[in-house]
Amino acid sequence: MAKLPVFNLHKNKVADKELPSQFNEEHRPDLIKRAVHALMSAVRQQYGAYPDAGMRHSSRLSKRRRKYRGSYGLGISRVNRKILSRRGTRFNWVGAFSPQTVGGRRSHPPKAEKIWVQKINQKENRKAIRSAMSATLNKKIVEKRGHNIPENYPFIINSDFESIKTTKEVNKALTHFGFDKELDRSKVKTIRAGIGKMRGRKYKTKKGILIVVSGDCHLIKSAKNIPGLDIVEVKAINAELLAPGAVPGRVTLWTEKAVDAISKENLFK
Repeated sequence: MAKLPVFNLHKNKVADKELPSQFNEEHRPDLIKRAVHALMSAVRQQYGAYPDAGMRHSSRLSKRRRKYRGSYGLGISRVNRKILSRRGTRFNWVGAFSPQTVGGRRSHPPKAEKIWVQKINQKENRKAIRSAMSATLNKKIVEKRGHNIPENYPFIINSDFESIKTTKEVNKALTHFGFDKELDRSKVKTIRAGIGKMRGRKYKTKKGILIVVSGDCHLIKSAKNIPGLDIVEVKAINAELLAPGAVPGRVTLWTEKAVDAISKENLFK
């Protein structure tokens, strides 16, 4: 069993904490990717064209010989047409209904009945979460993901951290622990390239620190407005929070009570 130091809010070492076996899982980026994609697919909204789109024209076409309003032998495209006017057997018409014509249907439109959800077995999902948990404690994997972490990372924070009531105090505590560069990294906003700018997602921000707490506490409210930072109860953690974008190794701070809850309640086993 691995041990991690426990620090109080003054960055003084209080004790050494033995980690539960859930943190000893092997690194499985393939499983983590599957679990994250399953979560992302579950929130994907179905979309599709109107089933009758492009098929509501009064258009008919006969391809038989000597058929009135037919196209046989006339040397013109044998597509469905909508007749606008006629004089005898001569017709003024436009293409309709056929996929390649103006006003026609699409040949293979997106269909609203398509099922986007990807399923994953419960045991695989739990193994993926355990693997992502262990990756958060691997300094090399965390640095490879692009996070700026202090030299003494990883460590556990004393449970007094959960009782902080103001955002200013949370920022001060994180800076004191050596996450000032990481907080600055998360503040940077870039403008998205493409049409997504017009669809409610103009800016892109980087994922920063993840704080895992034992349950409902003051910290959930006081830390939620810090850019890039996510805070979650230990029972609610999933593969996407621990490995955003299916890339494991997010910098994660565990409180002492959260680690105790994992071992006592035997979570994700």
